[in-house]
Amino acid sequence: MPGTIRPGELWWCKHYQWLKDAGYLLRPRYSPEWVPSWQGTKKVWMECEDSRGPRVQHILDATRTFDGVFVTLKLMNKSRHPYEIEIGQLFSAEPLASDPANHCVPIYDVLQVPEDQDQAIIVMPLLRPFTKPRFDTYGEVVECLHQLFVGLQFIHKQHVAHRDCMDLNIMMDATHLFIDPYHPQNLLMRRDYKGEARCLTRTQCPPKYFFIDFGISRRYDANNVAPLEAPIWGGDRSVPEFQKSNKPRNPFPTDVYYLGNIVRNEFLLVMLISDGFVHVQTQDGFDFMEPLVKDMVQTDPAKRPTMDEVVARFDQILKQLSSWKLRSRVVDKEDGNITGLYRGVTHWTRRIGYIIRRLPAIPTP
Repeated sequence: MPGTIRPGELWWCKHYQWLKDAGYLLRPRYSPEWVPSWQGTKKVWMECEDSRGPRVQHILDATRTFDGVFVTLKLMNKSRHPYEIEIGQLFSAEPLASDPANHCVPIYDVLQVPEDQDQAIIVMPLLRPFTKPRFDTYGEVVECLHQLFVGLQFIHKQHVAHRDCMDLNIMMDATHLFIDPYHPQNLLMRRDYKGEARCLTRTQCPPKYFFIDFGISRRYDANNVAPLEAPIWGGDRSVPEFQKSNKPRNPFPTDVYYLGNIVRNEFLLVMLISDGFVHVQTQDGFDFMEPLVKDMVQTDPAKRPTMDEVVARFDQILKQLSSWKLRSRVVDKEDGNITGLYRGVTHWTRRIGYIIRRLPAIPTP
């Protein structure tokens, strides 16, 4: 039946009480006493909060009972990802946890599944994709890129290669960005499903961005400055050095490619469909990033800059950007003439307000 529990959710149903005893409350959908709220009524199931299951079956939202904080629970197999907990806890412990350059998702707790010693649950903050909601100004994008560049530089300084820092593994803490708590499985809706979730702009309430998922990450000895690893496919399958050879590679330049490719695909390129064909062209407005990104995604890994060099070059780029540019509106790839005009007018209204209130053009958390 539509909206009812799917096979992949049964694990969470069976462990509802155990998680509750451990201090984490799942939504009513997973309670043993759950009865669908639309059952026996004229409600449409898809318009009910409790009809929403997880997008990914091994990741679910919950509420931490002692303080009401929304969290994410990730069910993982230690034998498959033997270093994920270790590396995650490294970044979540002092002194690294307090380092302002640390943009690794913090681990609040690790729960050992009682009946299976190979399974554990990692408890993390509730995050959402870093591009949703949309960016309003170039200054907001610049701050996002700054956090990501500094964050990957920080990871590399701890001799850790992420090895899968693609777009789905970059998220943000939007807790304070939203006026209404958003639903974890339908990001457009309020958590109570009584309308769309309202939000501020990133200039008004700057979020913090995080790298997540250290499942295939590795940490190396400090003396091993150029480790070699057999290619391992993450979410981005376009890595040039993996295309024609299984030759062991240094994973650090590959990380640089991953991050550069995110910037290229998200901000520099736009795909247009015309005559039944997909056309890729350069998007206006982000030309100031093109030289750096071009170097980050070079085919030859040896020619890519290190993250230290990326951060240094990005700092120089920022010095050349005017306040006018930073406060200008980012034109969405899908804006039409009428939509673009409306957003342009509302943007200028906000922009004047930001200047009067002395909100910085590059908003920092």
